[in-house]
Formats: sequence, C-alpha cells, structure tokens
Amino acid sequence: MKIHIKNGRLIDPKNGVDEIQDLFISKGKILSIGTAPHEFQANRVINAQSLIVCPGLVDLSVRLREPGLEYKATLESEMRAAVAGGVTSIACPPDTDPPLDEPGLVEMLKHRAKNLNQAHVYPIGALTQGLKGERLTEMAELNDAGCVVFGQPDGLLSNLRVLMQAMRYASTFGFSVWLRPQDMTLTSDGVAHDGEVATRLGLPTIPVCAETVAISNIILLMRETGVRVHLCRIASAEGLAMIRNAKQQGLPVTCDVTINHLHLSDMDIGFFDSNCHLMPPLRGSSDRDALRHGLLDGTIDAVCSDHAPVDEDAKLLPFGQSEVGATGVELLLPLTLKWGVEMRLPLAKALARITSEPAGILGIDAGHLSIGSAADICIFDSDQYWKVTPPAILSQGKNTPFMGMELPGKIKYTLVNGQIVYEH
Repeated sequence: MKIHIKNGRLIDPKNGVDEIQDLFISKGKILSIGTAPHEFQANRVINAQSLIVCPGLVDLSVRLREPGLEYKATLESEMRAAVAGGVTSIACPPDTDPPLDEPGLVEMLKHRAKNLNQAHVYPIGALTQGLKGERLTEMAELNDAGCVVFGQPDGLLSNLRVLMQAMRYASTFGFSVWLRPQDMTLTSDGVAHDGEVATRLGLPTIPVCAETVAISNIILLMRETGVRVHLCRIASAEGLAMIRNAKQQGLPVTCDVTINHLHLSDMDIGFFDSNCHLMPPLRGSSDRDALRHGLLDGTIDAVCSDHAPVDEDAKLLPFGQSEVGATGVELLLPLTLKWGVEMRLPLAKALARITSEPAGILGIDAGHLSIGSAADICIFDSDQYWKVTPPAILSQGKNTPFMGMELPGKIKYTLVNGQIVYEH
C-alpha cells in the first residue's frame, strides 16, 4: 500500500527533524520525505494538517498477560490498546504464567503477536528458570527464539552469586540485563512508601533503602562482570543520585521511570485508592520531583507505561490486599506530553523519551523516521484533550490512578509497517 501523509508537523528526535514535511510510504517502508518520488501514486492520502507526525512509540514495559493470565487481559485486547495509544513497539516482561523461560513459549508469543498484525512485540527473557532466582535460563536459546534482553521483573535476586553468574553469562554473549532495583529482603509485606501517609493509614511500608541497597549491589556486580544493565522503574531521589554517579563514572547503565511515578506521589493514595497500589510504591513528593528533573537532565533515559491490566475484582479489595499494577499503554503519550509541557521542554525532546531513547535501550531499529526504515508512525493532535474514562480505554484493564482526568494528546492514526492499524 502506498500512503501519502501530507501537511503534518514531522518530528523525528533521532534525526533532528522538526518541520512541516510530507511523508511518502510504499511497501511498508518510508520511501521519501518532503518530495514525492517519481510517478508516486498514493492509495491513501492522510491530511495531517495541524497534527504531529512522529515515530511510533516504544514502550519498555507492557504486560500482555499471555500466556496464562487471560482472565486479566488478552493479547488481542492489549495490542489493540497499544496501537490506540500510538505504541508500535512493545517490550513484554517475562512474568507470565508460565514465565518466558523456554524458547517454545517465546516463539508462541511471537507467532501469536505477528498474526495479529498490530504492534511489534519484543519479549524479555527470564534471567532465571521460573523467575525463581536459582538456576540460569538458556539465554542463547531464548535469544534465538526472539528474546532481545533478559530480566527479573519482580526485584533483585536474593542470591547474589546467581545474579553475578547471570551477569557474566549475559556479558559473554553481549546481552543486556534488565533489573528492577528492589531488595526483596527489605520489602517484606510492604505495600506503600515508608512515610507519613502510610503511617497515618496504617499500611505496611517499603523503605527507600530497598531500592538503594539493590542499586549498590547491582553497580558493584556491574564493575565485576562488565555487563550492560538497564534499571527498570526507578522511584527514589536517592536511587537516582546513585545512578547519576554511576553514569558519570562511565558505567554502562541506563534506567527508566513510569508515567505513574512521574506524576504521582504517596499523597495520591488518598483514602486507600487501590489504583495507586503500585510496585515500586509511589514515593514522597520530593522523590517525584527529583524523577521529573532526572528525566529532564537525561539521567533517566526513558519513560515507560509499566502497563499491567488487572481484573476489577482484584482492585476492589482493601489497599494492602489488592493486586499491584495500573493500566497505562494508552496513557504513555498524554502523560509524557503533560510532563514536557510542565517542564517547558520542546516537544521533540519530550518525544525522544518515548521513541528513540527506549529503542536504543532495547537495541532495536525503531523510534525514527529515516528513509528506508519501517513505516511505524504515530499521528496525533497535541492540542486536543480527552477524558480518561472506562469506555475511552481499550485495554481490558480499567485500573488507572488517572481515571477521570483530561489529558493532552489524541491519537488520530497509528501505522505499523506501512499499514493503518488504528484510526480515530
């Protein structure tokens, strides 16, 4: 299919483009920018006047809930939600049921996702068998099956010797290790930040040192093994300062922050709002402000949705018993735009945090609009606000702290491999 996108404001952070330009697509690739190729006849013309045309978004944490957790969501529902949010490339954490620790499971997920012809899915392989932290997975075989990186999404391994072995193995093959820096021995049964709000509500707490102790151990093991590490979902100012120092020393470390922690603090728990039961927990307002500035100065490399659809019954339980997680893949763009406006950041720089930067972390050829590259494109109206309501969210999970809010950035079209997969 040949598509002509005309009159749009083309923003490509990786290539430094921000201007009114036409885009010409053929056979799933970007054929030309600006001038129409000789004898180009479009099958479809999209008038993008007053709209932003940018690379398809790259989300570093989207739980698709398959295999094994289809009662929470299905591959179909969540990939439909992803393209409705302008997301064309998805990193899927390995905490499915069973976990993504076998090549057959990874191949099945990739096959199912490809047949849906929606967003590209990049599975994160389990670092250890069953995510139990005892035996390493066959990373080379998982990589052949389609895993691009390897991680432990539920916190740092309690056995640091196993973690060191995993890092050495990954370093040998050039794989990146993704870790959520939370020391599980310090977490216990905690559900909220160790602060005044949790004390007033009588909630079991998780201290900030659960994150900083984990980061300290990871940095020491990085020095020992030389492995590239991505720290997922940073939540504290102290942890951020440690990462900044590690980067200044030249260590190969990157990190991300969730859209929730970018805008919310433990004060938003309010009267036991279970939609704010997240992991890591929402920290204090000073932590939130530090994260916002850390993303601004580049210490934090990318924003992710940490999309985790949960069935309604699991969120209706009391706060401490409710299931962790929030839906967010459809809110990645609006909440990143909101942060950018509040920080007075140029639109291109804000978009880089959800396009070219996460693509680089994931190690994929995405997040840019170069000639000859796959035509994965997001077209949106940055000035149009929309209200977050259950009918407006296509994800099967309706659990979000932002329900009822009006947010900027309405997706008009999403293209994957030159095909229009979402149109509003």
